[in-house]
Amino acid sequence: MTYFRAQAVSFAIALFSFIPAASAQQLDEATVDGWFETLSNWGRWGPDDEKGTVNLITEETRVAAVRLVRTGVSVSMAHELLEEEAADNFSPFDHRMTSIGSSPGPWSGDFVGVSYHGYAHSHLDALCHRFQFGTMYNGYPEDEVTEEGCARLAITSFGDGIFGRGIIMDFPAMRGVDWLENGTAITTEWLNEWEELHGVTVGAGDIVLIRTGRWPRREALGPWNLAVDSAGLHASTVEWFKERDVALIGSDSALDVKPSGVEGYGSPVHALVLVALGMPIFDNLDLEAVAAEAERHGRVEFLFTTAPLRVSGGTGSPLNPIATF
Repeated sequence: MTYFRAQAVSFAIALFSFIPAASAQQLDEATVDGWFETLSNWGRWGPDDEKGTVNLITEETRVAAVRLVRTGVSVSMAHELLEEEAADNFSPFDHRMTSIGSSPGPWSGDFVGVSYHGYAHSHLDALCHRFQFGTMYNGYPEDEVTEEGCARLAITSFGDGIFGRGIIMDFPAMRGVDWLENGTAITTEWLNEWEELHGVTVGAGDIVLIRTGRWPRREALGPWNLAVDSAGLHASTVEWFKERDVALIGSDSALDVKPSGVEGYGSPVHALVLVALGMPIFDNLDLEAVAAEAERHGRVEFLFTTAPLRVSGGTGSPLNPIATF
């Protein structure tokens, strides 16, 4: 089924009920604890591996991704820098001029700085960003992270950049709405439904982007605390992404539905994806332009490119991912 045909049936799809986290499958802590073992990629690429599922992006998948470029149209998937404190931005981006037109010159200059983890700034999580049971991905102990930074699994593991097939999964479009209501849990059933509607199968090495409509909701209704209440993935979907051999995942929020619906875990998807799967996460992307281009081009796949800053020991990096159709 083509993308346009999928849109044509959006009215019928909208009749399906939304699934708030409170009424989605409830999971106890022991169940999720067990998934750290059953879904684990530890040792899959060797005992010293620090790239995790990025290993699934190969020379072959990169060449295949290049062939997706047909029109050459490119759009950014990073949100504009937020410099004002707000309910979803506890650490505003710091941008200050260090020399200006009225200074002795002849140069202008500026300073930029940010504590980027959270719910405001577009960034990539390195695999050292999360611990569980005292360990990180591939069994590295949490004490590998010190005041000097991450001795293992730092963002520099991806210093050669990310280059592959991007897929935009636009769930508000699938449901015929502008955005998903806060607390809406995207389940495995939603993922399977999306594939059937679009005739696209998510596969090895793919970079999957989940649109919830967070930014248009923010523009219409104002900022809110996404750590407490937001649409996103239910923890039970992590197995689906493991089975598909997805390389990286991202969203326009911070991936997890809030409340999570999982006893003892505030962000179980983050924990499972980073620690068990070894899959880096893009947070707070702005997927509005890429969703619009996907609709205009009549296809949901494109060339995805980005490059994190090479911060020695870094737990992640702000960045500006690009989609090219």
